[in-house]
Amino acid sequence: MKVLVTGANGMLGTDLVEILSDRDQVIPTDVTGNALHLDITDTKECSDVILEHRPDVVVHCAAYTDVDGCERCPDKAFKLNALGTWNVAAACNLADAALVYVSTDFVFDGEKGEPYTEYDSPNPISRYGASKYAGEQHVRALCRRHYIARTAWLYGAHGKNFPLSIINAARQKKKLTVVADQTGSPTYTRDLAGAIKDIMTSPLYGTYHLTNSGSCTWYDFACETLSLAGIKDAEISAISTKDWPSPTKRPKYSVLRHYSLELQGRVDLRHWKDALADFMQRLGM
Repeated sequence: MKVLVTGANGMLGTDLVEILSDRDQVIPTDVTGNALHLDITDTKECSDVILEHRPDVVVHCAAYTDVDGCERCPDKAFKLNALGTWNVAAACNLADAALVYVSTDFVFDGEKGEPYTEYDSPNPISRYGASKYAGEQHVRALCRRHYIARTAWLYGAHGKNFPLSIINAARQKKKLTVVADQTGSPTYTRDLAGAIKDIMTSPLYGTYHLTNSGSCTWYDFACETLSLAGIKDAEISAISTKDWPSPTKRPKYSVLRHYSLELQGRVDLRHWKDALADFMQRLGM
């Protein structure tokens, strides 16, 4: 199978290209690095590149994921996350390619109080969430053969990530303050890449929730990270969201239930603690 990946030099894209390459012919694209150049905000370039290579599947990872940046620069958020996805979906439609769109738990408002299924109605409360949900709508409207893969709290070896930020701050003897009233599911990019590799061969197109299983707060995530790193003397305090300086309103409970996987009898992703331990081991910690 021929697979084109957008945002191939990003944290998820790098792992995805590596993992897909075991089975598929992969065409990495991005606006930087050695990948084939593809600016998703350029309608003609999207069409030209995808029509030239005629992939069987496009995995669309490219996005503006700086949540606070999206809040401060909403036009940039919608240009990359909404228009960019619009361009990719339209080109996939022309090329008769299936599309995997990586979306987010931020499409929900966090008020449900229990895990969200794929059948719950989105209600984003931030510009990041709204721009990613706009992308979902373009995918559904333009590309019949699509998979929308919602995920959350991503970390991996090929980009800025929460576990390494916590470890570096602790080693520098900085006082750590971590939010303890937001709950979600930390997700390792290698596990997400494997799950995407699995679903993209299915004839059951639609929406999937793909995170590592289990849930925790950011404070729990930080404590588990420090424990695995063997750092016992870190000064770490739990704080509330209102005490964290950010212009973005975040969902307080955005755990995603993997209902599509459950209904299909598919194997679930491993627990977030097991994934984190694997990540740390791979980094030699």
